[in-house]
Amino acid sequence: MKISLKLLLSTIVVMALALGFSGFYFVNYVFETSLAREVGQAADESSILTFAFETAALNVPARYHVLPDSTVEEIASNLERGGHSTNRLIRIANEQKEVLHTSDGFDVDMRLLQQTQPDTKTYRVIETSNGYYVHTCAAIDSLGRILYLETMKDVSDVFTERAMGFSLYRKVTLAMLLLGTGIMHLIASLLTKPIRLLTKATRRMAEGDYAYRARQVSNDELGQLTCDFNNMANALEENIDKLEEENEAKEEFMGAFAHELKTPLTAIIGYADMLRTHKLDEEKSFLSANYIYTEGKRLEAMSFRLLDIIVAKKDEAELGEVRTAEIFEYLQKMFLEENRGMKFEFIYDDDTVWVEVNLIKTVLVNLIDNACKASETGSTVTVRGRRLDAGYRFEVEDEGIGIPVEEQRKITKAFYMVDKSRARSKNGAGLGLALCEEILKIHHSELTIQSEQGKGSCIGFTLEGST
Repeated sequence: MKISLKLLLSTIVVMALALGFSGFYFVNYVFETSLAREVGQAADESSILTFAFETAALNVPARYHVLPDSTVEEIASNLERGGHSTNRLIRIANEQKEVLHTSDGFDVDMRLLQQTQPDTKTYRVIETSNGYYVHTCAAIDSLGRILYLETMKDVSDVFTERAMGFSLYRKVTLAMLLLGTGIMHLIASLLTKPIRLLTKATRRMAEGDYAYRARQVSNDELGQLTCDFNNMANALEENIDKLEEENEAKEEFMGAFAHELKTPLTAIIGYADMLRTHKLDEEKSFLSANYIYTEGKRLEAMSFRLLDIIVAKKDEAELGEVRTAEIFEYLQKMFLEENRGMKFEFIYDDDTVWVEVNLIKTVLVNLIDNACKASETGSTVTVRGRRLDAGYRFEVEDEGIGIPVEEQRKITKAFYMVDKSRARSKNGAGLGLALCEEILKIHHSELTIQSEQGKGSCIGFTLEGST
């Protein structure tokens, strides 16, 4: 069952109960008030008739020491005809509660008469075939006799009004329920509209439309829920896009990896087969073996780089305080003693950094190695280190081929090479910067690239200084 229907039915039930109880209480209150008023009037009329009977009895000639039954009947007849132009309904009984006079239409049992004592007045409300009456009974002490006067006052109009009141209130209640149902249906639709919109958005997203968002139509709790849902959808869409990009990157990685393996392995297998099946002269044998050696070294370097990347992604660096002079002395010893046909300049401020020294050395060696591969023989590669307010800045600058702007964001991907022919000729596989990127993530840093095609590149990163 829809929540709007539940809300509507709940409201109708509450309205019906509230209107029913309040209507019953109101109509019954009016009825009881009117009936009490009629009972009071009946009691007053009974007292008046009693007084009138006693007064009439005093006017009886003195020769009667005891009021005779005939005189009682005569007085009763006069009382019955007197006042308001209509006959009263009365009944008079003697001391033994035997009826002496009864009005036409006074057709009730003797129960109230039997219950009435000489010093009491009683009444009851009864229903007869002619309607509802207030039946009263009072004792009269007149000329030595105790008589009992009963009266009946018609109160059928009070009961008729109660019935009409209940009937009218039922109609009003029904009309109010119908009107309330229409109004609550509208209110329930408005209140549950955000839920319907959220349901639609959830269904659309389940069907794969991750860009769809629920429309916020209120500023209450449901509006906040819609806002939170849209924020969740944004995060979900970002994660899905990220997963798709990662999946695409993995596919590209596997394709590039397969390609990088295929070329050298084909050459190695070909030259090895030639050495195995043909008798070559010394020069051709040397060239074949040299090519096999060169391609094998390239595969070896690629394997080690891939292993380093995998380890860097899973490892957590044990950072420590290191002097930058130690790092630069290591680089100078490595590259100045190695004859690469390049000019190297090392310019640095001596300071301390908070790093895992072997990993940072690996980053700098890869950057310098890439600078050498991108530069012509005799070019200058400059390695700088300078103190900044935000930490310590390392930079490697070359005079090589440069990196096009549209390719600068791709060079940290595994197997990506700006100039594939140049990289392969120098045993490159496009893994150096990918490894640098992973190592710098551990150090909460990243590579920054400044490059102009044909004029060279400057690649650097900033590390936290020691506090």
